[in-house]
Amino acid sequence: MRTIAVVARKGGSGKTTLAFHLAMAAKIRDRKVLLADIDPQRSASETCRHRIKNPPDFAETSGSKLFALQMATRRNGGELLIIDTAAGSDEETASAIVLADLCVMVVRPTFLDLAAAIQTTDMVRRLRKPVIAVLNQAPSPRTGVEPPTVTRALKALEILRLPVAPVILRSRTIYQTALESGMSAEECEDALASGEIGQLVDFIFRLVLSGKG
Repeated sequence: MRTIAVVARKGGSGKTTLAFHLAMAAKIRDRKVLLADIDPQRSASETCRHRIKNPPDFAETSGSKLFALQMATRRNGGELLIIDTAAGSDEETASAIVLADLCVMVVRPTFLDLAAAIQTTDMVRRLRKPVIAVLNQAPSPRTGVEPPTVTRALKALEILRLPVAPVILRSRTIYQTALESGMSAEECEDALASGEIGQLVDFIFRLVLSGKG
């Protein structure tokens, strides 16, 4: 079994959105997955409850109970444990990072998100865990050229020596509207969003399931 911790110190980064999409992607691909929600806001859990048909298994828990949950998931034949962490909670986030085979750091192309990413990066490195950064809510390129905010963010992540996922998640309304009914963008008719999130989750799953994460 492999564990993915989705982390972001800055609130509003889209951390829960990505955690839910990873869990749904595993479900769609017939992987046995559990979504562990340690964020006190319980947004991931609420999203699962809003899903009418075949929601991913989820558990509302805390950092101190994660190890026991991880062991139970392994005993029950789980393949993936996805942890949605709490923004701004270093202690809870550290508990998730310690257990993770891969940390997925969600970063928007904003100054405050990048500043927060510095602190999260320090934590991940202190705990000696592999990490991949996902640039989220990024404006779309025009005539094939990335907006300056995106190029600056990519440069900042390069300076931090953070590996960056090859797929950028763009600012698309469908990611939020899909969650309102507990759906993944992969299940919606928006081909751009479906292809985008599908490519990203496949990349993350290849990384973590290959043992290279």
